[in-house]
Amino acid sequence: MTEIGIVMEASPGYTARLAGDIEDMGFDVLLCPDTQNLSPDPFGQLSLAAQTTRRLKLGTGVTNPLTRDVAVTAGALATLQAESDGRVICGIGRGDSSAEHIGRRNATTAQLQTFVKRLQAYTRGETVDRDGTPSAMRWFDSVDVDPVPVDIACTGPKTIRMAVDTGDRISFAVGSAPERLEWALQVALDRLAETGRPRDGLSIGAYVNLVCDADEARAIELGRMISGMVAHFAGMRNAPLDHLPPQLRPLAEMMQTRYDMAHHAQEEGTHLGAVTDDFVDWFSICGPPDKCRERLQTLVDLGLDHVYLLGGSPVAHPHGARQAAMVEQVRLFAEKVLPIFHNA
Repeated sequence: MTEIGIVMEASPGYTARLAGDIEDMGFDVLLCPDTQNLSPDPFGQLSLAAQTTRRLKLGTGVTNPLTRDVAVTAGALATLQAESDGRVICGIGRGDSSAEHIGRRNATTAQLQTFVKRLQAYTRGETVDRDGTPSAMRWFDSVDVDPVPVDIACTGPKTIRMAVDTGDRISFAVGSAPERLEWALQVALDRLAETGRPRDGLSIGAYVNLVCDADEARAIELGRMISGMVAHFAGMRNAPLDHLPPQLRPLAEMMQTRYDMAHHAQEEGTHLGAVTDDFVDWFSICGPPDKCRERLQTLVDLGLDHVYLLGGSPVAHPHGARQAAMVEQVRLFAEKVLPIFHNA
């Protein structure tokens, strides 16, 4: 069975209740972004969500190597792991909006790899050498904490290869077009063959842009913001573009210099004028249940072990109401599409 989860920003007064709704709908995972200037802190909110859920996996989608020391991130994740009885996933990437909004550049692939290795060691209860200082979670002596699986979000070929080498799980952030997922998956499989790591020892999945709505035109409109945001991941500063397909490359090139980071993950982004309906329909899955089922099945059949839905909300503001509307928007998918994958 393919694990299917949701990405939702944490929001005080909403997260715990909405997590219960998400679990009741049948989803397997809830991930909350860790981007301090754009959304509330995820860790405290996820701890509250642990109290309103019983089986739902909980985690970050994604945190980064820049805004918290690795020991701080490890301690927060391990605390949540203990609080939730072992239901935590650490989604992590190189950092984008979290770094940009404090005037820093996103981490390099090498910096991300070092951070992940230290994070894994900390949550396994091991001692980490911090420039000559032995560092470990001393409180593990009195609290039983399982290691936290690290799920590395990756877009470009270099980060995909590193994620295959280092992650417990990996998740492509390349959009929902089959050719994009085929390309990313082949990069990962080639790296597995090079290193000899067994395929069944790594959970491979993807962040999938998806809006399910009976009105296809409305679904495409709701999917425009998330399509532009994920296209931006392919067009980050200095990112290689030569491997991109013709449908994506011109937009990614534009995003490298004209992405409206001030309105990241908001419908007001000026870059969205370049995100056409045809592009949204190619790059995302937007439409009624039958269309969503067919196109998502195509992606799952490529060999994905897990999928995290990036959806749209019909409510732009305020923050909590936006998250509540996004969860309500996904109810049609939960009722008409999700059971097909869980019963497969």
